[in-house]
Amino acid sequence: MPRDVSSLANILADARVWKLKDASAAPTRPVWSTGKSSLDARLPGGGWPTASLIEVLLDDTGLGEVQLFLPALVESQRRIGDVPWLVWIAPPHEPYAPALAQQGIELTRLLVVRPTTANEALWAAEQALGSGVCAAVLLWLKGTDDRWLRRLKLAAEAGGALGVLFRPERHRFESSPASLRLVVSRGEHEMQLDLLKVQGGRPGPVDLGGP
Repeated sequence: MPRDVSSLANILADARVWKLKDASAAPTRPVWSTGKSSLDARLPGGGWPTASLIEVLLDDTGLGEVQLFLPALVESQRRIGDVPWLVWIAPPHEPYAPALAQQGIELTRLLVVRPTTANEALWAAEQALGSGVCAAVLLWLKGTDDRWLRRLKLAAEAGGALGVLFRPERHRFESSPASLRLVVSRGEHEMQLDLLKVQGGRPGPVDLGGP
């Protein structure tokens, strides 16, 4: 099962866990496929951009929004060398470990953080994104300010991680430094996805019905 952790402080202080690599030997930063050709075609490089912050705006949770990133999470842990960490911060539902393992997620490298406040969640996300040993950090928040969003973006760029921030849909009309913003809503038969902001890609609705 993913580990239930209330703070990253002890983990970040343990050099045996956060084993940093020589920056001169750092691998090139990949783009990870979404698993949907229609969505890949709309994104720069053909997939989710790493070393960046993605903002996902939801009109409700449990729409399958995590499924959008599962192919990328699995691919990120298959790279040569040490298996990188995946960090989920303040998820609204308990991750179902058997299903994640069946998909190919390495559960021993999945960390679930349950902070007690929004500031703790933001701090944990910033530390994990900038650590250099996390492939992806998923963060669920009801809201935050532009200053914190910029800090998360800078941390993702510094650490080479994929940062995904899930927030309520009501924030769609606010400015955001995220390089990619999308809205996920409930459709009649499947979730609907609309790209609001895509640096180097094409915004607009995406048909997820195909492969």
